[in-house]
Amino acid sequence: MDSKKLAELCRDFADNKKAENIVVLDVRDLSSVTDYFVIASGTSEPHLRAIVEEIIDQLRDHHDLRPFRRDGSVQGAWVVLDYFDVIVHIMRTDVRERYNLENLWGDAARLKPRKTAKAPASKAPNRKRKEN
Repeated sequence: MDSKKLAELCRDFADNKKAENIVVLDVRDLSSVTDYFVIASGTSEPHLRAIVEEIIDQLRDHHDLRPFRRDGSVQGAWVVLDYFDVIVHIMRTDVRERYNLENLWGDAARLKPRKTAKAPASKAPNRKRKEN
């Protein structure tokens, strides 16, 4: 699987668990360590745990991929999943603001989220007028 597709999958899996402010940074021209950073926020330990588990489980079960390394903890409010070409950072919002990776890697291009098809507008139900 190419690194861009992997980064997009990580973003989608984080979104499955309602991660906030998901950003994918293309660092291929800026780093020899990895191709993409995926950065996402969670609001609590259980939320962070759910996001981390969703990414790990989905990539393992459906794509036979496992992180080379996992660092940090949900108690520490920052978990890093290293998939070689993609490094995923899942952080509590306050920790993310403090370390501000987006600013640190400010020269990196951002991958735009895929456009999702909008559900058709539902029609208002017909309401019959009550007769007296």
